[in-house]
Amino acid sequence: MSCHDCPSKCQAKSGKSSRIWDFLGIKQRQPLKRAETQGVIALVGMPNVGKSVLFNALTGKYVAVSNYSGTTVEIAEGIMAWEESPLAVIDTPGMYSFLPISEEEKVARDLLLNQAINLVVHVVDGKNLGRMLPLTFQLIEAGFPVLLAINMIDEAEQQGMKVNSQHLQMELGIPVVVMSATTGRGIKQLKARIGEYVNQSTCLSPTY
Repeated sequence: MSCHDCPSKCQAKSGKSSRIWDFLGIKQRQPLKRAETQGVIALVGMPNVGKSVLFNALTGKYVAVSNYSGTTVEIAEGIMAWEESPLAVIDTPGMYSFLPISEEEKVARDLLLNQAINLVVHVVDGKNLGRMLPLTFQLIEAGFPVLLAINMIDEAEQQGMKVNSQHLQMELGIPVVVMSATTGRGIKQLKARIGEYVNQSTCLSPTY
């Protein structure tokens, strides 16, 4: 675990770690009790889609990092401030498909299957939307509550591409947000959509 620039006002609390910290095998300096978090958000996506940049934008500086149990694959978790109750945010390893062929993909899939999740935020590269949507379909078909975060929209627009997010939202039946994690564009909207979704949902596991 690492704690980056933890504010001086942070105070370590005694007691049991939350379920998610226990599951990930993380011993934190400032443990959060499960009742203190309003929900759990998982960031999912292929490598190089800006998922880690988004994770940092949502969670700030305090991050816990550990190896997933029995592997050398690192899992990062942070806290997103939301109203009176924070949300736990997990940055899962990069995955191309829900049918894993690498250790990283297997860890990402197993984490989703074994951890109760309020919302899966599927982060995709707006420049390569077509080849990334199959994973969106797989996540939806598996029964996860999914929000599609179309990242790097500024780069897509520079290449003359346009994304009709409302049309996609109607076709997919899930929330869709266009954004740019590096510039901060759409982050406020994304947080609002995440909060709305969590407020209306309960922790879910896949349907099979």
